Order: sequence, then C-alpha cells, then structure tokens
Amino acid sequence: MPIRRISSKWAKTEALLSDPELRNSVPDTRKFGPDTVREMLAKYGMIYVKPVNGTFGQGVIRAARAEGAEEAYLLQAGEHQRRDSDFEAAYAALLAMKRPRPYVAQQGIELLKHRGRRFDFRVMVQMNPAGRWETTGIIGRLAHPRKIVTNYHAGGTPMPMDALMKAHLAAAGLTVDAYRHKLAKLGVDVAETLDRRYPGLKEIGVDVAVGTDLKPWILEVNTKPDPYIFLRLPDRSVYRRIRRYAAAYARHTARRSAGSPRRRTRRAR
Repeated sequence: MPIRRISSKWAKTEALLSDPELRNSVPDTRKFGPDTVREMLAKYGMIYVKPVNGTFGQGVIRAARAEGAEEAYLLQAGEHQRRDSDFEAAYAALLAMKRPRPYVAQQGIELLKHRGRRFDFRVMVQMNPAGRWETTGIIGRLAHPRKIVTNYHAGGTPMPMDALMKAHLAAAGLTVDAYRHKLAKLGVDVAETLDRRYPGLKEIGVDVAVGTDLKPWILEVNTKPDPYIFLRLPDRSVYRRIRRYAAAYARHTARRSAGSPRRRTRRAR
C-alpha cells in the first residue's frame, strides 16, 4: 500500500471543519464564484483565491477591497497588480488571471511581518517509529517583498521561528518555546483529524499563518511536504530526524506491500 496523498484543498478543509476544536482555526473557505467573492470581500476586506489542486503557491491570487470613499478593488498574482473601480470589472479580471480549473476563496488573514515582509510557518508532522503522530520541525517562511505567497519556490526565505517571532511574542509577554509547543500541538491535532478521515497518511505539512493578534490559522495542509526546506535551518538535526522518520515508514510500507497477498490467476487449460 503506497503512502496516501490528498490533493484537494476542499476535501482537506472539509475534514478539518468536521472537528469542533479545529474549526475555529480554519479561515472561512468556500467554493469560488461571483457571489462568494463579492460577499467575502464585503465581509473580510481581503481574500485569497486558490486552485483546489495546486502546490508551491502557484495560481494564487489576492483580492482586496480598498478602503475609502470610492469603491475600488485590488488584485495581485505574483508581482502583477491591478486596480478596478467596480466589482464587475474586478471579477472579470480575476477570471482572466485564474487558471482554468476549480478554485476556492479563502478569508484573508493579516499576517505578522518581519522587517516589512509577511511570514507564515510550515509545521512538519510525521508518523514516528512508535506509530504516533509527532511534529518534527517548524520553519518560518518570509515572503518575497513583492509577492503575496511565502513559498520558497516563489522566492520566499526560510527562517528559524525564533528570528521571526521573538519580538512579537515578547511584546505580548510570551515565549518562543511556549508558542512553538502550541504550533506543534496544532500540527498533531490536524494530522490526527485527517488520519481519521483518510487512513494511510504518514506525513503532512501544515501551513500556519499567525494573525496580528497572535492567533494561529490553518491556511493549508500538504500531504506531500517538501522536507528540503528544513536544510535551511541552522540546526541540521531537525532535517536528519525528518529523513529518518520518512525512511522508517517507507520501509514499513514496502514490507507491507511485499507481504500482501497477491491475486492468483487461474491457468488456462
């Protein structure tokens, strides 16, 4: 049996919303459409429009309703930006910018910033050799100064959590270790919830945004997380543990596949 992967953002979001404790940590996420976009922009002021199936932040668009006396809508994809004076023109532009595939619209979260650049976190959670979910690494992702996504493949800069959060947490009288424990527990809770709906998962990467009020938000879950970003941490033991756990469940999966009964075929007579 191969290690299970789930590509649909919508399927993963529905699974997380089924858990009463995690539900409040998931931004409002809906199927894309004109009424959805109009209503969510009126409610939140900013949304992110994402492909249902996609990786590395590709195809993501930010839409915002500008504050002021005159109506205005701002769109950005990559480094490309545009401004429209009415919703119909903005929505037409949004359709032209998006890829020809299903999308979702997600409540925009005002991320914390480091030196003027937004950042979020990738929380790596794996099935450990004892068969329990464990958070094995947390790394910050500092967005490219001119882009809307934090992904390394889109020009984001991987950074240790301490460097990004220490000043923000100190201002609130909190410690980095306590907040790291909070994110680690959140990652395990997400893994256990998804595992109940989709048995066979062995690893996930949880993308967590931290709002200006320090609330963590589950932006997305990747069931094929890239471990190599953790090579950018000064502490190489984090990456070594991630690889060790991955090798352990890969061997276990291979043994199960080799030992599974094969279908017998009757010889022709």
